[in-house]
Amino acid sequence: MTRQRCSHLNQIQPVTPKTEGCEECLTMGDDWVHLRLCLSCGHVGCCDSSKNKHATKHFHASGHPIMKSAEPGENWGWCYVDELELDSI
Repeated sequence: MTRQRCSHLNQIQPVTPKTEGCEECLTMGDDWVHLRLCLSCGHVGCCDSSKNKHATKHFHASGHPIMKSAEPGENWGWCYVDELELDSI
């Protein structure tokens, strides 16, 4: 069995989070469960366990394929296009 590999790792950029919380939720005055950081542009969005799912909405709007957890102590990522979890990103 061949393990599928992410074909978008070359799109990862050195980024700085644009906000300290979910960018859209902060604007709306709403809250979130967990945060995700876009590794193409630094957008911070809320996870799919949050009611607004802004990280996934950012992917659909921008096409930026890879995000990583912005939670302290977590070092994993996700490729939306290949639907793969990425370890130690």
